[in-house]
Amino acid sequence: MGNINYIGEILMFILFELFITFAKIGMFTFGGGYAMISLIENTCVENKKWITHDEMMTITVIAESTPGPIAINCATYVGYKRGKLSGAIAATIGMVVPSFFIIFFISRIFDHFLENIYVVNALKGIKIAVGILIVDAAIKMIQKMKKTALQIGMVSLAIISMILIKYFAFNISSMVLLMAFAIIGLSVFAIENRIYGEDTKE
Repeated sequence: MGNINYIGEILMFILFELFITFAKIGMFTFGGGYAMISLIENTCVENKKWITHDEMMTITVIAESTPGPIAINCATYVGYKRGKLSGAIAATIGMVVPSFFIIFFISRIFDHFLENIYVVNALKGIKIAVGILIVDAAIKMIQKMKKTALQIGMVSLAIISMILIKYFAFNISSMVLLMAFAIIGLSVFAIENRIYGEDTKE
């Protein structure tokens, strides 16, 4: 009986920690899911060691490729790894609840909110911070990526494509881009597997 109570206390502590951790991320991060990635990585990878950098990269790709906001998908994955289904629920609720109440409050005073000169100027500064957070997350992922010629070429192709799409104002669906680079990724994997497979045989 004592062991059951002890296990229950540990589980409750894990669930509470997951909820509080992701509630802080959801409350203090502006700019949407991409801006949250940097903070999620800093919290879950570097500080709490819940997941590795490689897992964070995998989570980000999966979360972007599946329905729903990327930050919530990341929270669900981390929560599941820490506390299975109950952990996933705790982390997801923690991520959603603060944002819900903040947006609900702002919607009640929306017109007055945007008329406030202090708020308007604060939002201008926040936009810059959001851009920095997104770039920081991208740089960290590139740094942790395996530095093979094919991988570097793939990243370079992605950056060039992004610049061209932005510069020439091409209206390309994000799903088309995801599918295109999924095909490129599979091709790179097949080529690398063939090259390294032949090297191993030799």
